Amino acid sequence: MAFGDYLAEYNPKVHGPYEPARYYGKADVPFGQVKLGELGAWFGRRNKTPSAIAGAFSRVWWRWNHKYVQPKRAGIAPFLQLTAAAMTFFYAINYGKMRHHRRYKYH
Repeated sequence: MAFGDYLAEYNPKVHGPYEPARYYGKADVPFGQVKLGELGAWFGRRNKTPSAIAGAFSRVWWRWNHKYVQPKRAGIAPFLQLTAAAMTFFYAINYGKMRHHRRYKYH
């Protein structure tokens, strides 16, 4: 598989047009239906290679994009979500500098 190729599990005759937000691998039990005793085995069946993790992030990105950004009547939600994510990210990276000012006395 080279950069830009379709996934090995994707078959255009079976799946139809390629959808980047869809997982074309073997179907498994959804996370919400896994019992606590089967949780270790469920995580053990996951593919933990860097390309699989990148593919999961790509699917999440495309699902978010199709739901909030690309609809015909998209609202302000994606902009607010990106703003909240940016605020959280910058707070997290600057927390080490800000925590020393929590109990600082200004007199």
